[in-house]
Amino acid sequence: MNSIRTRLFLILMLTTGVVWISAAAWISLSTQAQVQRVLDARLSEAARMVSSLLARQELAALPDRSLIPDMVVSHPSYDRQLACQIWALDGTLVSHSDGAPLQSMAPGGSGFSETMVNGEKWRVYTVENAELGMRVLVGDSLSVRDSLVADVIRGLAVPGLFILPVLAGLIWLSVRKGLAPLSSLARSLESRSASDLSALKESGSSSEIAPMVRSLNGLFARVEAARERERDFTAFAAHELRTPIAGLKTQAQVALANSDQAVRENALRQIAVGVDRTARLIRQLTDLTNAESGEFGEGDNAVRVGCALEAVANDLAQHHPKKSPIILAKELFPVTLSVNGSLFMLTARNLLENAVLHSPPGHPVNCWLQRDANAVVVGIDDAGPGIPNDELHKVRDRFFRGRNKTSMGSGLGLAIAEMALKRIGGELHLENRPEGGLRAKIRLPGSALATRNPNARTSTGRMLPGA
Repeated sequence: MNSIRTRLFLILMLTTGVVWISAAAWISLSTQAQVQRVLDARLSEAARMVSSLLARQELAALPDRSLIPDMVVSHPSYDRQLACQIWALDGTLVSHSDGAPLQSMAPGGSGFSETMVNGEKWRVYTVENAELGMRVLVGDSLSVRDSLVADVIRGLAVPGLFILPVLAGLIWLSVRKGLAPLSSLARSLESRSASDLSALKESGSSSEIAPMVRSLNGLFARVEAARERERDFTAFAAHELRTPIAGLKTQAQVALANSDQAVRENALRQIAVGVDRTARLIRQLTDLTNAESGEFGEGDNAVRVGCALEAVANDLAQHHPKKSPIILAKELFPVTLSVNGSLFMLTARNLLENAVLHSPPGHPVNCWLQRDANAVVVGIDDAGPGIPNDELHKVRDRFFRGRNKTSMGSGLGLAIAEMALKRIGGELHLENRPEGGLRAKIRLPGSALATRNPNARTSTGRMLPGA
């Protein structure tokens, strides 16, 4: 059952039916009790009336004389409903009404009683008059009484059965009318083109539809932002790739056109540099795409910080052997973090590579650690020119290259590092050092700290080869 309208209609019909049946049962029981009380009151009143007439001698008690013919109900369905008997206290039937049985309808004693007479059950009220020596019995057949009660209940139920279809139709129309704003919203979305991501009108929407409209508008805004990022990404990537490829082509033409060995060797060196830059850009584009789409998966969730940074530093040393060395503080090696290892390595590689490329040769890049109950901070300090204060809020944007850019830079390193770090619950903080250079801090919550490594090295720090 996928239709909200049908589901809502059935729920309303079911709840209405339950309430209706409960009310009908209550009315039935209440009506039955009320009718029984009324009929019992009529029996006792009739018996006392006959006893009173006998006492005042306004009614002669003669054998075989019919009594109270005017008290018989005139409705054809209930003719002769009441039956009356007058018995002497010595057990002689003095008189009876038409239709009354000749057998006593009740045992001795006054009050109500139920007796089986000639296979029929009677409800009888008895009045004993000791002064006259008479017993007055007035009763009615329970079968007739039950028929009367059933007719009363039927008279209440039958109109309700006719009203029920009308009620079902009204409920259906009400549900349809109530869901009309939702249908209108669906038609509005169906008529939209795939490229139309403008916000829906929220004013005038019902209070139940308004949250959905706000959520859809938020989704449209996020999709539009994602499309804008994709357009920018494609444009910037094409631009960044065009430059090194054009340079490679130029240097290849120079090498082919010159017979001078020195010129050709220089052209080939430039081609090698261009290939390195292009490879780095392609790797960063791939890393950015994977980090954004979650392609790194869960990965290894136990990262030994010192060993991870050491592995990244050794890799950078092979690619940039003439650049600055990386010094790892001893406090890094005993620390293990419960985070995605691939994403942590991706963050560390981009930050360390950024620091190495911006630092002057011979000036080390220092990695250090701070921790407390609330956070674990891995810091990376370089000796480069830093970032101008007016650019600090822009450097994380994709393809942004500030005034202090390098020839190998593509403007993606910090963007990749921040995205990867966010996925493992961390934060990236950048600040200029008072003594010069940039300080990048990887801040992770204290809960990410897993355990100490008992076999960790205890050296005073490790200087890795120039990166």
